[in-house]
Amino acid sequence: MTEIQIRKGEPVDRALKRLKTRLEMEGILEEVRRLRAHETPKERTKRKARASAKRGKIRYRFTLPKAPGSPETTSAA
Repeated sequence: MTEIQIRKGEPVDRALKRLKTRLEMEGILEEVRRLRAHETPKERTKRKARASAKRGKIRYRFTLPKAPGSPETTSAA
């Protein structure tokens, strides 16, 4: 369950914005929307493709390719 702590003197609308942001980051809102109505096979394929692309971007970011000419790629004779 997602929770946020309301800070002392914080306006309610700002706390709601933080809650919405956290729900969006965790993917809860998207899941609720998906489960609310029937999902066609085409929509399911699109959703899975978007998720795969997002995972690929994250995987690529943390496994940076080696630059050409770097000491690991050239052999010292």
